[in-house]
Amino acid sequence: MKTASKVLGLFLASVLALASGASCAQGFPTKPIRFVTGNQAGGGTDILARSIGPRLADRLGQPVLVDNRPGADGVIATEYVAKAASDGYTLLLGADGQMVLNLGLYAKLPYDPLKDFTPVTRISFTPLVIAVHPSVPAASVAELIALAKAKPGELFYASGAPSFHVTMELFKKLAGVNIVHVRYKGAAPAQTAAVAGEVGVIMSSLGPLRPHLQSGKLRGLAVTSPVRYAAIPDIPTMSESGLADFDVVPWIGLFAPAGTPREIVEKLSSEVVAVLNLKELKERFAAGGVTLAGTTPAELGALQHADIARWMKVMKDLNMRAQ
Repeated sequence: MKTASKVLGLFLASVLALASGASCAQGFPTKPIRFVTGNQAGGGTDILARSIGPRLADRLGQPVLVDNRPGADGVIATEYVAKAASDGYTLLLGADGQMVLNLGLYAKLPYDPLKDFTPVTRISFTPLVIAVHPSVPAASVAELIALAKAKPGELFYASGAPSFHVTMELFKKLAGVNIVHVRYKGAAPAQTAAVAGEVGVIMSSLGPLRPHLQSGKLRGLAVTSPVRYAAIPDIPTMSESGLADFDVVPWIGLFAPAGTPREIVEKLSSEVVAVLNLKELKERFAAGGVTLAGTTPAELGALQHADIARWMKVMKDLNMRAQ
């Protein structure tokens, strides 16, 4: 009799928990939601947040605010969200640099990208482009490699994010060249330095780099995606340029603090994906070289796990030691 009562009690508790979760999601949100980004205003995640936010607010009936917390390769913003309440009101628009690569770049990372977060949905992906200032006498990857081999340590490259840095180090390893890394506090200052000719080479995401390629202020040599990208069809891939199987396509995802109720995560995911599927938004970002592509929470989690496995090995092979 006691056993039957215990089983009944457990059953009722589980039913109440499910009902509570569903009720919680049904009433969510009741106050403004914050998108926290590791970029300054005008950076990649900031632009996405400010484009998605108003449309998501229309669907949810509450404002969506953008909270910029730049610095330290996104560590400041990411740590902030990791320590936020698990209620769905504080969310991270995090790049793969924050959620994957920082594991290998920082010896004492103040957050665990797997244990401290719940994936919500991937937001976007975009390939990187290796480009040079017009003063650099190289019109192709082959010519850049030849120049770098003729002048080892005399060329400098700018990077403004972990994914740009690691990808360029991979390029150097495969090409067998010594191009000196110059680190900048974000993609925008790195691009400004490249356009000004302070550095001769840059590895950066296509979206913000594209206007400089179109104006001729920078010369694109190759794209890091496995196939040519529709927004810049005349720029060859790294594989076409002689570096076989060079496939790097960074992404940005939406993450909630660990412990956020599953029903709230699923509601956020479905609503954000609906915004990402809006035709006018997709077309606007595609024209700039950014593909909006939502996923389920599980799909983003699988992508993150796979990328951690891949890039930790790559960084070990590159002898990139955590700081």
